[in-house]
Amino acid sequence: MASHEAGWAHADGALKGPSWLREPADPNALVRHLWSSTADKSDGVLSIGGVSLPDLVAAHGSPAYVLDELDFRSRARAFRDAFSAYDVYYAGKAFLSVAVARWVAEEGLSLDVCSGGELSVAQRAGFPMERVGFHGNNKSAAELRRALALGVGRIVVDSFHEIERLAALTAELDTTAHVMIRVTAGVEAHTHEYIATAHEDQKFGFSITSGDAFDAVRRVLAAPGLELLGLHSHIGSQIFDSSGFEVAARRVLALHARVSDELAVTMPEMDLGGGFGIAYTTQDDPSDPAQLATEMSKIVEHECRALGIAEPALSIEPGRAIVGPAMCTVYEVGTVKRVHLDGGAVRTYVSVDGGMSDNIRTALYDADYSCTTASRLSTAPPVLARVVGKHCEAGDIVVKDEFLPGDVAPGDLLAVPGTGAYCRSMASNYNHALRPPVIAVRDGVARVVVRRETEDDLLATDVGEL
Repeated sequence: MASHEAGWAHADGALKGPSWLREPADPNALVRHLWSSTADKSDGVLSIGGVSLPDLVAAHGSPAYVLDELDFRSRARAFRDAFSAYDVYYAGKAFLSVAVARWVAEEGLSLDVCSGGELSVAQRAGFPMERVGFHGNNKSAAELRRALALGVGRIVVDSFHEIERLAALTAELDTTAHVMIRVTAGVEAHTHEYIATAHEDQKFGFSITSGDAFDAVRRVLAAPGLELLGLHSHIGSQIFDSSGFEVAARRVLALHARVSDELAVTMPEMDLGGGFGIAYTTQDDPSDPAQLATEMSKIVEHECRALGIAEPALSIEPGRAIVGPAMCTVYEVGTVKRVHLDGGAVRTYVSVDGGMSDNIRTALYDADYSCTTASRLSTAPPVLARVVGKHCEAGDIVVKDEFLPGDVAPGDLLAVPGTGAYCRSMASNYNHALRPPVIAVRDGVARVVVRRETEDDLLATDVGEL
């Protein structure tokens, strides 16, 4: 929003919402492509997986994350089938539970974890460890030891210290670690700076430009207990433009070819990352898996032909694109406040019973979300509203701008689509809030896959006075 010397409310476009947000003819209607495939709205009542959200809230309370199992599985299969020549890794960091890990295994995908906690979920789920990749820029010796003991399929090393640490552990345990080397390709992905991960000035990986990546290859090859699988590149998250992958693939494949020429070693694999974007609002237009697979395969084929090398076995990481659209969050409205501002402008604040403790992304990344009423039909005209949480923070915003029925009132249910990725996984107990449950829905049946926290959970780690 443009600044104005008399304040933000006087700036051009103030209280009109962003340019891409259009006032709907019917504020009850669903914007179809923002929702999971089984979402349906009838007489103003939103249902997911054949379960009405008012019924779900009556049984399980609010706020709650609602996970559409059929949609999740369909998206997993779509990536598996489109990238049939690739190994597809589901991003555990986006959202992971025992149930979801089992779905991932059943749909034939591999699993990417980046902490001992995520690895423990995979272990409890009985996930095949040979299909697990272990990421992270600061994996502890204990985490690496556990990964080796469990036989994870690959460990993505991220620093020279980690190479030394892993080599020492393999010698101690008399085992072999299958290793990929995380490299930074110097690509500025078109995304938020906090989730762009392949430019030079950030914490992940070995720089190709500086020569650190080539040095890392030599060190891994020199370590008796490390088996080098290949290079791993990841340029960021919530990415729609394939041009970044083209530049990254060119640079990573050039390093791959250099290793073959100078060190006489042909690395069998390569991971191109992914981080594909999803539609949070009407301004987002993500590509489907088949289109992405076609574009990325052409890029790799072209670059390998230009370098005169054989194509390595490829893997990708779709990131939020599988679970993100498969989940929504349902809230109950607690208060509605219309704030009168200078110049006659009015801001409508709709406060719900959750907020930044269950979705930090708006505050952290300035992320945009959409929402809809979920419990009744309204005949009132739309008003531009801001949906906010209940936390003691001015920045506790869930949806910055959305048109809602003008009679939105306490007791109404609101649902926010696209909350499957990085909402429950980044949830907190700020203000001692209880983290919401995850309710999986399918064929008219709702079941708890992650229960709601209780006050006993909150107090369990508080040892009191010593």
